[in-house]
Amino acid sequence: MMDLNTLKQFLVVARLEHLSRAAEELRVAQPSLSRTIARLESELGTPLFDRSGRLRLNDAGRLFRGYVERSLGELEAGRRAVAEAISEGVGTVRLASETFLTLTGPLAAYKRAHPTTEIELRWMAAEDMARHLRAQDIDLCVASQPIHAEGLEAVRLLDEAVGVATQLDHPLARRASVSIDELADQSFVTARKGHWQRRLLDRLFAARDLTPKIVCEVDEPSAIADLISAGLGVGLVPAFARRSSTRAPLAWIAVDTPDCRRVLTLFWAADSHVSTAARLMRTTITSWNWIAGEPQEQR
Repeated sequence: MMDLNTLKQFLVVARLEHLSRAAEELRVAQPSLSRTIARLESELGTPLFDRSGRLRLNDAGRLFRGYVERSLGELEAGRRAVAEAISEGVGTVRLASETFLTLTGPLAAYKRAHPTTEIELRWMAAEDMARHLRAQDIDLCVASQPIHAEGLEAVRLLDEAVGVATQLDHPLARRASVSIDELADQSFVTARKGHWQRRLLDRLFAARDLTPKIVCEVDEPSAIADLISAGLGVGLVPAFARRSSTRAPLAWIAVDTPDCRRVLTLFWAADSHVSTAARLMRTTITSWNWIAGEPQEQR
């Protein structure tokens, strides 16, 4: 009979598609984890993974994973609902995003208004958000790129241009706009794979059968402006960061394509329990004036 621990272990193996790494994360012996997955497959009457070469989740495994995520998510939602009902405060809100630089204003406003509420922040790639929302590992997600998945509700927060930032004395610095073709020979400072700026850069160049020349790939997107200012290269920078930046003076040049934009969107799982803390956070974020950097009601 499958139990919660078996299902949780299955989800880790399904996510990593690697037994030894899953065993390490779960802190269990790999032979024990292998036996757990084998018993689960025996109980279901079908393999959940393809084992020819690298371990891969198969169609049955993907189908089963969806049900497991939703089931465990409902149990977690029930636990949190009971905890909220018996507590005096509004509890905890769990927010994931690709970057928190854009969210510092509403997060600060939320904490001032609800000082006893705990806020858990998690960096997360956009492609992982839908799965974690459905599993109710997190309450809310803010993505800077589209998430195409069923079972989610969304509110668009900000739609803005993304330009190219350069040093002030760069040859492109005095240009009003620049094309992707003209950027083909430029050295780019960008975020690592999975971050929205990197995905946008790769997408813009791939649409023209080009590959960006990346000379610096960083884990912390907030460092991009400083590295550009230091002369390492150019980089994609959203208009929001251009307005709010108080550091490294840079030139900002529009990119001559309508596709060079960032759409900031708030997502949450449809038909799932939303805690009081999460509802209050959702209201704070959706009512924020992103241009003025203040709540809408202060306008």
